[in-house]
Amino acid sequence: MGRLLWIIIALIGATLLLLIANNDSGSTLGIQNDDFARFAYMSIWGVVLGSALLGSGIPLGHFLRSMAVWIIIILALVAGYQYRYELQDVGHRITAGLIPGSPISNRDGNGVITVTLAKADNGHFEVRGEVNGATVPFMVDTGASSIVLSSEDARRAGLNPDELSYKTPIMTANGTTTAANVTLDSVKIGAIERRNIRAMVAQDGRMAGSLLGMNFLNTLSGFSVRGDRLILSD
Repeated sequence: MGRLLWIIIALIGATLLLLIANNDSGSTLGIQNDDFARFAYMSIWGVVLGSALLGSGIPLGHFLRSMAVWIIIILALVAGYQYRYELQDVGHRITAGLIPGSPISNRDGNGVITVTLAKADNGHFEVRGEVNGATVPFMVDTGASSIVLSSEDARRAGLNPDELSYKTPIMTANGTTTAANVTLDSVKIGAIERRNIRAMVAQDGRMAGSLLGMNFLNTLSGFSVRGDRLILSD
């Protein structure tokens, strides 16, 4: 082991001397200095690994198989990192297929976030969003000027409908009623989040579900319908 250490020190020293001596010329033994340094670095590691193999008594076949497994693992991790956004998109699509209303979030190479919503069987675009961290199912309604929460969904989001003041008239599927103005800490649709956003809460029993209105949609850079898909762009 002592002899190996001195050999490694000698190789490192020789490499440094060659690089210093040829610093002005920019190349060593006809190789660019940066490439020569990388080659020397890998070669020294090769000497270390080779010496460790010879000294360990591990059969060469077992060592090569282990190295191949680690190389495959490293390549898989690198590939997973390089294609992380594509893999994330696949995961969202699988989830959306299993759970109706699940948004499909995607981020392109420029960091632009898009969220795709699928049309429900009733012909409307519905999505499982989050309000103040609680899951709330929304129907997208471009005819609604504001987010409107049902009394049940408001309670789920941490609001107390019994303490609200219902003074704003709104039109619902059940007719005209009044709603209370509130400010929500957070509304998330997929990877798109808006904080401190205005909303209304309908009186108890007047709405069967909640609406995602234009005051959320107008904060986006755009949204478009493509067939049975609604695409929101942050």
